[in-house]
Amino acid sequence: MRASLIQIDVDEDESVEARRQRAVSLVQDAAALGSDLVVLPELWTCGAFAYEAFDTESEPLRGRTCEVMAKAASDAGVWLHAGSIPELGPADPGAAGSGTAGSGTGETLYNTSLVFTPTGELAASYRKIHRFGFDKGEATLMGAGSELVTLPLAETTVGIATCYDLRFPEMFRGLVDEGAQVLVIPAGWPERRRAHWTLLAQARAVENQAYVLACGTAGTHAGVPQAGHSIAVDPWGEVLAEAGPGEEILTVDLDPAKVGETRERFPVLKDRVLGLTPPRR
Repeated sequence: MRASLIQIDVDEDESVEARRQRAVSLVQDAAALGSDLVVLPELWTCGAFAYEAFDTESEPLRGRTCEVMAKAASDAGVWLHAGSIPELGPADPGAAGSGTAGSGTGETLYNTSLVFTPTGELAASYRKIHRFGFDKGEATLMGAGSELVTLPLAETTVGIATCYDLRFPEMFRGLVDEGAQVLVIPAGWPERRRAHWTLLAQARAVENQAYVLACGTAGTHAGVPQAGHSIAVDPWGEVLAEAGPGEEILTVDLDPAKVGETRERFPVLKDRVLGLTPPRR
């Protein structure tokens, strides 16, 4: 299984529609490398720290970005994790917070990831559970998701997380309990915390004995320089490949059988006692 992480540069002088079309071209470039799975970063349409753009660039789940990315996946014949968008959707009464956008309308913003099949069908969506910002930014402007998302993809099972989720290991245990063998994490991670990015990506791989595909952005979002350095880590914690700071397509080959082999050879997950939940049947 071959995967490509598209570390797209979010240029503030580029229109959102122009960036969508450039992303389509980059997906085609990744497909030409023989990729089965292509991943875009978090909030690449507007920038993860461009808080003022969340509302103006928000769209329904099946809005313009969904339309363009569905066609991109179909034309390229790849599984496409199209990163995340600022989704304007119905407020979730079961979620931890509702945000402020859409107040009084019964709607709120979500940081929502979209995954498409090679025929362009929307296979899964994931609303980011852990919102960054503490008492400002995403944490106050967006509602929280409430559901873990995994899906069968090619020869494996993928678990989906987004950026700040990376700091919460219990979430990834939950994804593993639901069968995840590859953990896909689009992000808009800042340069000033780049050391945490690589450390946490490796930690999540080691403790869950799973592949980690962490795709970041390049460029600067609302004055916040991005870390770049997208990274692919194998189930033993070895770095398979790491990007630089600029726009880049990072391509790696994964062996789905290696997850089972690692878990069998060093069966640490079988010794879990605390927080154990039965896998979903």
